Amino acid sequence: MNAEFILSAAKPEQFIKTDLPEICFAGRSNVGKSSMINKILGRKNLVKVGNTPGKTRLINFFNIDSKYIFTDLPGYGYAAVSKAERAAWGKLIEYYFAYRQNLALCVLLLDIRRIPNNDDMKMISAMKSRNVPLISVLTKADKLSNNEKVKQIKIISESSGIDKENLIVFSSVTGQGKEQIWQEIVKTNLSL
Repeated sequence: MNAEFILSAAKPEQFIKTDLPEICFAGRSNVGKSSMINKILGRKNLVKVGNTPGKTRLINFFNIDSKYIFTDLPGYGYAAVSKAERAAWGKLIEYYFAYRQNLALCVLLLDIRRIPNNDDMKMISAMKSRNVPLISVLTKADKLSNNEKVKQIKIISESSGIDKENLIVFSSVTGQGKEQIWQEIVKTNLSL
């Protein structure tokens, strides 16, 4: 698979112009977006993985086989960033969702160990209100036992209102869920 970084955008006028279907990856800071994108693309470090949360501060665009554009959005909810910077990220992301005509799918990452918070629920609501197809991926699955996973899936489903069957359990360590994510990406592309 040919995957290449295109550019990082700090403001809307820097967004790329393309007709390719766009798949965006959203989630809280430290939820594992960069690790997941690298894993599903079979690359070690296409997307920079930071040791500190809040590393992704721009919207990063990637060309995937000249079939898709992947966008890695800044993580939300990271407290160690100034309110002004968080507000700027929020405006950038809102603009992105409001004006990307070719946005085909939002992959929302949720940490399987955490109950979705207010920011997660706002993201789910924003995608529904904009009629953007959404898949929810529960990351860091390798950190829980099978029994704990079952329990957490139930809790997350009930608290988020997302049907259990629509939650993809994923691990960037083992690759669990990778095929399911690709199936959803391909399915979305076919429906365009």
